[in-house]
Amino acid sequence: MTHFHINPKRPGIGLIGFGWMGQSHTRAYRNIEVYFPESDIQPRLVAMADPVSKRVHTAVEHFGFEQGGADWREVVHHPEVDIIDITAPNSFHRVIAEEAAAAGKTVFCEKPVGEHPEDTMAIASAIRSAGVLSGCGYNYRWAPLVQHVHTLIQEGRFGRLTHYRGRFFSMYGRDPLSFLTWRFTDKSRYGTLTDIMSHAIDMALFLCGPIRGVVASRETFITHRPLPVPGKGTHYDLGSPEDPTGPVTNEDYVGALIEFENGARGTLESDRTIFGPQSDMAFELNGTKGAASWTHEKLNALELYLPQEQPVDGFIQVLAGDWLPHQGNIVPGNGNSIGYEALKLIELYEFLQAVGSGRPFSPGFEDAARVAEVQSAMARSWESGTWERVEAL
Repeated sequence: MTHFHINPKRPGIGLIGFGWMGQSHTRAYRNIEVYFPESDIQPRLVAMADPVSKRVHTAVEHFGFEQGGADWREVVHHPEVDIIDITAPNSFHRVIAEEAAAAGKTVFCEKPVGEHPEDTMAIASAIRSAGVLSGCGYNYRWAPLVQHVHTLIQEGRFGRLTHYRGRFFSMYGRDPLSFLTWRFTDKSRYGTLTDIMSHAIDMALFLCGPIRGVVASRETFITHRPLPVPGKGTHYDLGSPEDPTGPVTNEDYVGALIEFENGARGTLESDRTIFGPQSDMAFELNGTKGAASWTHEKLNALELYLPQEQPVDGFIQVLAGDWLPHQGNIVPGNGNSIGYEALKLIELYEFLQAVGSGRPFSPGFEDAARVAEVQSAMARSWESGTWERVEAL
């Protein structure tokens, strides 16, 4: 791998896209030196770009970026920027990542990296060819209790894995009167598949290993959404001719049966319009010696069943605490909770640790490519109506 010099303790950050995710990343960079002072890592917020001038003002005046503007290329080619962090809309990921790689920059990108599977593969190839390091924002795997489950799996404490059920149910698209944005149209070729399903796939690969085959289905439950009308405000009546609507052209729901290379069987489901779950990024797994289940909605609790190690026969609830890696840096004691932004903090801390030592980070773009291969197989299964093998793209 080509080595580009980066100050391991003072890396220069260039952020592109300053919506809520870009702001979350920025808070994480700012907080690394506070929560992980022993690392001596102090990221430098060199430059950012966003087409919305108010966001640029906020980034510079309130978040501490040294400079900001509308042109992302100025950030990519800034001589003091070492790491390009991409939190722009999905349709911009490829062009930014490819130009950053060609400029010799380390690249961190929010999932799903590419707008569609082929894009993700192209981006991964560009990173590989340039010989630069990469990171991908699959932050749920950094929950301390998820890392604990991963360790238990690696130690063989669950025995041979036999069953896995993964899901990401979110209600962000449940309101039929929410606007027809790019997320619901052909501007994003896929909907749930490349959005929240990507997290469910990554978690399955992280915990249970490669997937060899899928049979999948999809559904669009809300087929039309209102188009924004200048001056109309937020009151809409879908039955009124004065309130025009447009068709939703990608999927709300994705479900799949899956076969893992290790012989385990399972399911994956994701839905953006479901009522009830709000951020149910979750898994349940079973092996020949035990079982576990976890959901992001209760990220500080794990349901664990290890009958050979427990005094009772049944699931017990394990609460997170400072006995887990990194959790004690954020909050001391047991049973004291961390939240979503703590996962981003841990993720970017681990990423900067890897970059500083010059070693590959996981999940990086090669991991994102494995997710894309599963997504591609799911999409092929929609058309064929049968099992599809997960193949290299």
